Amino acid sequence: MIAAAGQGTRMQELSKDKSKHLIEVNNRPFLAYLIDNLLMAGYKEIILVVGFKVELMGGFIEDYQAPQGIEKNDFKITLVNQCDILGPKEKEYGTACPIKCVKDIVKNENFLYVYGDNLFSVEDLKSMNIDDEFCYIAGLKQEHPEKYGVLIPFDAAQGKEDGDDFLEKIIEKPKEFVGDLINAGLYKFTPEVFDKLPKIEKSERGEYEITDVISLLAAGKKVKIKKINDYWHDFGNPEDIQKMEDFLKKGIKN
Repeated sequence: MIAAAGQGTRMQELSKDKSKHLIEVNNRPFLAYLIDNLLMAGYKEIILVVGFKVELMGGFIEDYQAPQGIEKNDFKITLVNQCDILGPKEKEYGTACPIKCVKDIVKNENFLYVYGDNLFSVEDLKSMNIDDEFCYIAGLKQEHPEKYGVLIPFDAAQGKEDGDDFLEKIIEKPKEFVGDLINAGLYKFTPEVFDKLPKIEKSERGEYEITDVISLLAAGKKVKIKKINDYWHDFGNPEDIQKMEDFLKKGIKN
């Protein structure tokens, strides 16, 4: 599941008439690169949760060209309009909301959740395809963890199993050093996540946060940390366009 309902106001005038996910990088919408890597990682059923300028997202899906070797009938992209289900942004919004919109489609299956303005490698996306009863949150080593949500694992004596630590909690933008493994915004969920959604409340910024859902799951020792190794690129500000173009021109597409 790709969360791509927002406009992306930090992109300023560039996202005035289309969402940031469709801003072009090397003559292709950014979202195309994310879908490329998901397909090459083996994910063939994609749910795209949209909201802003839905008609443009529909056109993007029609025009999307998959990587070489992947035919159009090898995969399926389902468009879900978050506003049709939950109402306008002013009524209900946040990173937990897209999950509410896919319950009837996902049903009893495990699924991957990724933001539509993030790019991960094929190998890191593959590593999150874990068919077990636990949820997973991707952790990435970061030199400046104080800018992010830091993942705090249970200590090895309590929680380590099969090489992956259980998540105890997430500390957002810690003022003191508590660790250097940050929340990379890539998740694998079991259907249990749908049971926790009604139990969270709006955060201080008036949104329903996915990290609050994860905290509830972690309290029941249902969340493990999966360390990813390659890269995580965020596409949120105008300067990110040139950075992404340079990155992709180097040939590091996977």
